[in-house]
Amino acid sequence: MLRLGVNIDHVATVRQARGIDIPDPLEAALLAERGGAGGITVHLREDRRHIQQRDVERLRASIKTKLNLEMAATAEMLRLAAELRPDDACFVPERREELTTEGGLDVAAQKEKIRAAVESLQSRGIEVNLFVAPDERQIEASRETGAHGVEIHTGRYANAPATGAPEADEIKRAAALARRLGLEVHGGHGLNYNNVTPIARITDIVELNIGHSIVARALMVGMEQAVREMKALLDRARDSKPRS
Repeated sequence: MLRLGVNIDHVATVRQARGIDIPDPLEAALLAERGGAGGITVHLREDRRHIQQRDVERLRASIKTKLNLEMAATAEMLRLAAELRPDDACFVPERREELTTEGGLDVAAQKEKIRAAVESLQSRGIEVNLFVAPDERQIEASRETGAHGVEIHTGRYANAPATGAPEADEIKRAAALARRLGLEVHGGHGLNYNNVTPIARITDIVELNIGHSIVARALMVGMEQAVREMKALLDRARDSKPRS
């Protein structure tokens, strides 16, 4: 089965635009679970531009599916993650000036730092995944850190002019390598209702994390229905001929 992790960051983005209490990311998360989400993903950024620490605390206390915390591998964030106790943590690169996470983590260039960060959380029962490009060198380096898995950055595929061309095969090869190395494989970034099916057919991938397109659709049909529609696409993709 392919899990759908619903990223609710941009519910908080709308709230922060007015500095008030609505819309509530927790309410969105509970509706997403009702719609079939297998997990809730939030990115607690160092600049706190959308999700706040209090959001994570409330989610941890209330949701019934797993909580996946995207975060930079910094001392401050490692301390907070140890306190907040998400089920999963996903280390991502982070720059203040970016609109959203751009590119994957360069694990190969900072392997020892990341290995120490992975160990600090996994020793507390938090499974750590690394957000990486579909690149053999980065996936092999991820295994060497002791991480539980990788989340393959699907942005190049999502931004390609034709859905499913060489970029999808690149993700397929990367996912197969990660599985051979014993890593759990997730995917995400830029996936939407029009382009998700070829990636959902890659059977080495067990989880897709999708946020912006679901939140955008929820503005029209509501969060529960938006999640149901995306989950139906994933289920149909897995019922069709696999790409493994």
